[in-house]
Amino acid sequence: MTERGDAVLRLIGLGLRGRLVAVGVDRTREAAFKGTLRLAIVASDASPNSRDKIVPLLTGRGVTMIETASADELGRVVGRAATAVVGVLDVKLARGVRAAHRGQGETG
Repeated sequence: MTERGDAVLRLIGLGLRGRLVAVGVDRTREAAFKGTLRLAIVASDASPNSRDKIVPLLTGRGVTMIETASADELGRVVGRAATAVVGVLDVKLARGVRAAHRGQGETG
């Protein structure tokens, strides 16, 4: 995992503790339908089935999606064996994750 990827995972962990993220395809889809989803982090090795369930919805709703980490790495951060997607519900956290993903640190 790269330094940028590690920063993204740390922020997801903080978001989980603050209840600012939705974990998994179903919860992320629910947030997208409610209009509360600000960003989606999709595992680089997410299955085609998981991608088919989430990517068209994200695109249709205009939600930014970043691809980083493996499903195992994302899962480890959120207390699961693996997860295909984590949705960010908070605007400031989403900004921080995007900045970390671009390699600009964790501020935002």
